[in-house]
Formats: sequence, structure tokens, C-alpha cells
Amino acid sequence: MPAAGKSTVGVLLAKVLNKHFVDTDIYIQQEENKPLQELLDEVGHDEFRRLEQDYVLQLRCCNTVIATGGSVPYSEKAMEHLKADGVVVYLYLPIDEIKRRLTNFSTRGVVIDKGQSLDELYNQRAVLYDKYADIKVDATGLSHEQTIDAIAESVSKENE
Repeated sequence: MPAAGKSTVGVLLAKVLNKHFVDTDIYIQQEENKPLQELLDEVGHDEFRRLEQDYVLQLRCCNTVIATGGSVPYSEKAMEHLKADGVVVYLYLPIDEIKRRLTNFSTRGVVIDKGQSLDELYNQRAVLYDKYADIKVDATGLSHEQTIDAIAESVSKENE
């Protein structure tokens, strides 16, 4: 979900674990040479999701923390690609916390259908996040450092 902390926690986690870091939203923006919202407005949601899938499928990363855009789980191919070489972490926050954090919704580049509420988007995506997650970390009330510790501990257990 937007504002769950994927990018912030991801870059800090990569630093702590001495890994590379890729944010797929930034990757797409750089490759397309425009902000996500502009790209979304230009091509529409369906084409954006296709582009997003294509860019994720191009990733060939090793020892890398990847923060995906919140809409990546709409693509089964993209998620299977990420799962093939890594551990998928669902950074969970309740909808009330997402709403509190999400201050720039209209310019953030969120893939949301016309007329769809944030609550509906949240409920729709939560099913996908649960489906693809190897690990679900509840970040409710946690600092970035505590979230990183919870992820690192869960990944360590997953790899045992």
C-alpha cells in the first residue's frame, strides 16, 4: 500500500544488511523519464500495470532489497519472478495508519480505479499481499528500526 514505508524501510534494511537497493517506482520513473503520476495520467492504469510488470520482470538482482510499487502484486508473473529468487515481505499497516500517513494521494502515482475508495483499494490489495507474501510483518506502532529488526528476524527464520 502507499505510505506503508516500503521505500524508507527498504533502503534502511539494505544498509543494515549490506545489500543493494532497488525501488521499482524510481526505476520506472528513471526509465520512462517522468514522474509516476504523469506516466499514469498519460497511459492509464492498465498500461501502467503492464509497464510495471515488464520492468519488474527485467530485474536480475542478487543480494538486493527491492521495494516494489504497491500495485506490483496485481501481476502474478512479476510476483512469481520476485519469489523465485527472494523472500517477499508484506509490510502490513492497518488502513487507519495508511490514511494518516498518506498526505499526497493525488500526486503520488497510486494505481487506483476511478471511483474506487482507498478502503476498497486496501481491501483488494490486502488479499494479494497475503497471497504472495512469504513473510508478513506487522509494522503497526513500530519505528523504522523496529520494523527492520522484525523483517531481519523473520527473514532469518525463513532461511533456516
